[in-house]
Amino acid sequence: MFKNNKKSMIMVLVLGMALTILTGCGKKEATIKVGSKEFSEQLLLGQMTILALEDAGYKVEDKTGVAGSDKVRSALKSEEIDIYWEYTGTAWLSHLQHDNPLTDSKDCYEQVKAGDASNGIEWLNYAPLNNTYTVMMRKEQAEELGINTLTQLGEYISANPDELRFAVDHEFTSRGDGLPGLEEVYKFKMKEDNLLVMDNGIVYKALKEKQSDIGMGFSTDGRIKGFDLVNIKDDLNFFPAYNPSPNLRADFAKENPKVVEILNTVSEKIDTETMTKLNYSVDIEQRVPKDVAKEWMKSQGLIK
Repeated sequence: MFKNNKKSMIMVLVLGMALTILTGCGKKEATIKVGSKEFSEQLLLGQMTILALEDAGYKVEDKTGVAGSDKVRSALKSEEIDIYWEYTGTAWLSHLQHDNPLTDSKDCYEQVKAGDASNGIEWLNYAPLNNTYTVMMRKEQAEELGINTLTQLGEYISANPDELRFAVDHEFTSRGDGLPGLEEVYKFKMKEDNLLVMDNGIVYKALKEKQSDIGMGFSTDGRIKGFDLVNIKDDLNFFPAYNPSPNLRADFAKENPKVVEILNTVSEKIDTETMTKLNYSVDIEQRVPKDVAKEWMKSQGLIK
């Protein structure tokens, strides 16, 4: 009788251990769907996520390259994807519908994280990378004129109103965090004849080919380095914060603490200088985002 009871107890323990192992494996066996927006930087962030998770033993489905912030956010909410990287400024101004831009990275992140909690979205640690608006000049001309900061640029334009041409896209001419606010904060006014309105993608080329002297763009664009341009320092911190953070549904984050830990480790490594170089590899050298991401992650010891 005792032997039978002992055998029964052993069988229960064995079955219990087996179930524990299977349950633990079950979470790893579930496929994690990773999304992203469609431009180079987002494709790189998406591939970094996929590579990090695969390296940790997870099955991953690549659903990167979704066109538009609203569409990829909807995909997260509807469980078409489980993870994507969003920018704090985009969430604050577009998804959460606030009118006042936040320029401090930490403040913007904390307010977005708190605001999105009611939407069931968990914001992981944000990256040091800040892909906000930037004002650019050709490096050679900026050095020649002694312009390093937007304060200096504003002073130069005010003293020489007919000299510099400013290339911008249509949206930048009317946004509060665009030209109107820029002129107000830095105390200058562009003459209408010197304002060149064009598609954002053409601005970089217009600067390179000396069709304009100043241009608006995005601070981590690979063409800044590729075309020998420089970001003029926003010394009064006018432009809003646009730090990316992995976004997960709150229930998914709670069920997958290891995923959270992995992505937080990746996030802390990505600063503005790093992403500018990686974007350059994709945009100028025409390399595949996955290859660029893999090479960088190996160099950082993030994957084997």
